[in-house]
Amino acid sequence: MKNMKWAASISKTLVKTNHNHNPSLKSLHSQLLPRFLTTTTTTSSSSTLSSIDQNPSSHHQGENARGIWSKMLLFVPGAITFGLGTWQIFRRQDKIKMLDYRKERLEMDPIKFNATSANENPSTMEFRKVQCRGSFDEKKSIYVGPRSRSISGVTENGYYVITPLLPISGDPESVQYPILVNRGWVPRSWRDKALDSSEDAEKANNLPSSSPTDGEKRSTWRFWSKSPERAKEEAPTVKSVEIVGVIRESENPSIFVPANDPASGQWFYVDVPAIAQAAGLPKNTLYIEDINENVSASNPYPVPKDANTLIRSSVMPQDHLNYMMTWYSLSAAVTFMAYKRLKPRRSRT
Repeated sequence: MKNMKWAASISKTLVKTNHNHNPSLKSLHSQLLPRFLTTTTTTSSSSTLSSIDQNPSSHHQGENARGIWSKMLLFVPGAITFGLGTWQIFRRQDKIKMLDYRKERLEMDPIKFNATSANENPSTMEFRKVQCRGSFDEKKSIYVGPRSRSISGVTENGYYVITPLLPISGDPESVQYPILVNRGWVPRSWRDKALDSSEDAEKANNLPSSSPTDGEKRSTWRFWSKSPERAKEEAPTVKSVEIVGVIRESENPSIFVPANDPASGQWFYVDVPAIAQAAGLPKNTLYIEDINENVSASNPYPVPKDANTLIRSSVMPQDHLNYMMTWYSLSAAVTFMAYKRLKPRRSRT
């Protein structure tokens, strides 16, 4: 650009000086000036291009960085699926250890749960079989559900019934404090019948007392009658029961299970402290699941749990192995697709 300005100034000077004095110089100026300007412009453009070509990395540095990161992102899905497959290996090992631990403890002989074992920590006794004696408090039963059960290929909804087992006065072999017992599965009709009977009992208790006239008639009849008056209320008979159960803890519900509502009596999962509090018992009350197999045909409900279900899980070790193979196969597939995408294609001849 400076050369062009310099040439223009020379041209103006020559024209001003020799325009009227020397016509030959005027013609020479008209012939040489275009050639000079063309040469100067070409030289300036070539110098500018050469200055750009001397630093090509600054022009392509951003594009190369973006290209490298885009290529690396193609392998991210393969790395993630490979990690998930490896995680299933560790999950499988943990599940095997857990089931072996349960099986080992369930194969031990039952221990009598009375005064000698009352001081032991229940958390360290989980999945131990215990033998308990006491009396059920049917009025404080709690129903957890709904829980489905397959009977002869037909699925039926029902509930788990949890009842407090109370000590028996004067029996040293009975439990020394109340415990919660999951007695097993009952159908929906069984639960509705128990709830209706409890409502009828509450209505009977709320009825007004007898009138004074009835009391006078009873006193007159007692005066004229020679037979002794029978006791107004007989002492309730305590029915002793003996169960064999497994010590358990509270359930861990999934995110799809609704929250319990103790106020309305709706229990969707086993929460031992909350159930104990609703039954009027301490929060640290022991909870066991009945696995007694001696079920009478005349009274088939509740149906106790099967001990074999305690050494099974919703996701068994074989399932973890299948998940591992699935994740590894998916990792290999997406990695191969990324490799094919980045591999240069051969030009056709």
